[in-house]
Amino acid sequence: MKLLKSLLFAISLLVSAQSKASVGPDDILGTWLNATGKGHIQIFKQGNAYHGKLVWLKEPNDEAGKPKTDKNNPDANLKSKPVWGLQILRGFQFDKDEWNDGKIYDPQNGKEYKCYMKMKDANTLLVRGYIGISLVGRTETWTRIK
Repeated sequence: MKLLKSLLFAISLLVSAQSKASVGPDDILGTWLNATGKGHIQIFKQGNAYHGKLVWLKEPNDEAGKPKTDKNNPDANLKSKPVWGLQILRGFQFDKDEWNDGKIYDPQNGKEYKCYMKMKDANTLLVRGYIGISLVGRTETWTRIK
């Protein structure tokens, strides 16, 4: 019985260690399905920073059949820019087990928020946009597209 308990304890430690495996800086790279299922975001690295752009939209066109534009952007010069291909993540730095100090842009309302991202597992990304402090914000769950 003592041997069985020791064996079970060792197995639980091994499983716990595997579930808390360290995350590497480039583990975030790839294409992710956003929380609504209406967009794919490709996360890429440029220099030492991580960024993301919209590479697919479930509904890429507006009611008139024309490509959706960034109509809610506060900059009048950018309102006619297509949403497809728009960079919505910028300037993230990897620190220990998360990507932080970045910004996320929401084309639905034309606002930009502070943001950090953390991987729940290899195929699940938690994306938290916030105003001021991270307590005042919203977390979305994105899923890796294979």
